Amino acid sequence: MRHGADNQAIYVLGYKTANVRDLYTLGHKLGQGQFGTTYLCTEVSTGVEYACKSISKRKLISKEDVENVRKEIQIMHHLAGHKNIVTIRGAYEDSLYVHIVMELCGGDNCLTRSFGGDVTVRERLLN
Repeated sequence: MRHGADNQAIYVLGYKTANVRDLYTLGHKLGQGQFGTTYLCTEVSTGVEYACKSISKRKLISKEDVENVRKEIQIMHHLAGHKNIVTIRGAYEDSLYVHIVMELCGGDNCLTRSFGGDVTVRERLLN
């Protein structure tokens, strides 16, 4: 992790956050992307399930990478409450990862959804 001139850790989020593991229990992997992995997570106090996108800070090489993570979180907060946008619950950071906890979207992914019959999106795209 990068350090400032006074040897203090530089936070991607710009501030110290609560430990995500104090608030949520991370479960099985839901998906994988270029910068991180999304896990099922459960809020400790309520038992409600969410998704937690954990972004590896080691993969945030440039200032642009860090800024993109910050912008993603800002945009999610700005669009919170829109019926077609996943709702963010919070952003957390530890020494290795930035964690974005968000609404869990159930159901199939777009390649396995049906068109009202037995034909899936995947089959429609391949034909």
